[in-house]
Amino acid sequence: MKSHLDLMSDLSAHPWFGSLPLRDRKVMLNAAELLRLRPGEMLFRQGDAPGGFYALLSGTLKMSTLSEDGKEAILVVLESGTWFGEISLIDHQPRTHDATALGQAELLVLPSNVFQTLMQRTAFSQAIARMLAGRIRLLYGIVEDATLRSTRGRIARRLLLLAHGDASLSSNARPRVPVSQEALAMMLGITRQTLSKELKLLVQQGVISLGYRSIEIVSPDDLARQSGMA
Repeated sequence: MKSHLDLMSDLSAHPWFGSLPLRDRKVMLNAAELLRLRPGEMLFRQGDAPGGFYALLSGTLKMSTLSEDGKEAILVVLESGTWFGEISLIDHQPRTHDATALGQAELLVLPSNVFQTLMQRTAFSQAIARMLAGRIRLLYGIVEDATLRSTRGRIARRLLLLAHGDASLSSNARPRVPVSQEALAMMLGITRQTLSKELKLLVQQGVISLGYRSIEIVSPDDLARQSGMA
């Protein structure tokens, strides 16, 4: 595991954690424990009792849910630097979805009692409120996509979100999105065949190119126009 100094530097490079007062960041790192997950291992399941507040140090996690017939829907993909798990700690209700490692992953786990203590501090509680506001905006956007946008527009918008880290919403977009077509179809709630057809059309238009378990955004401006965000 990295030293506290290195962890502080790495995590503070991400806007949310970096916005916290230094004393709060020190409390979090001093109290947090390291957790390692194997590929496919679950951090928690839908319906589990509230646990800790988590920071993903390396790897990726998917937040997903299953329908009664076993069909999986991926809600969001979490990448390194993302803090999550706050909702159940705030409302004291069970976990709303499954959290599963997509590969080897390392996390910090902040105990719930430390989280509750920090919530008594104005700067920390306001930072949590900003985090939740950003996620509510993301949720509203997904609902809007599902009800108003075409399938191609939904695909384009989700690719743009993934380029910015999905839940982390980094200000810097990357050209290569590390997502498989199977996972993308689960995020959008459409069939793999429908997704493949739309992606091929975007490739023909020179908007994207397809790689192994990744999609490269060739023309971000054209993709934004396809999504209706331009």
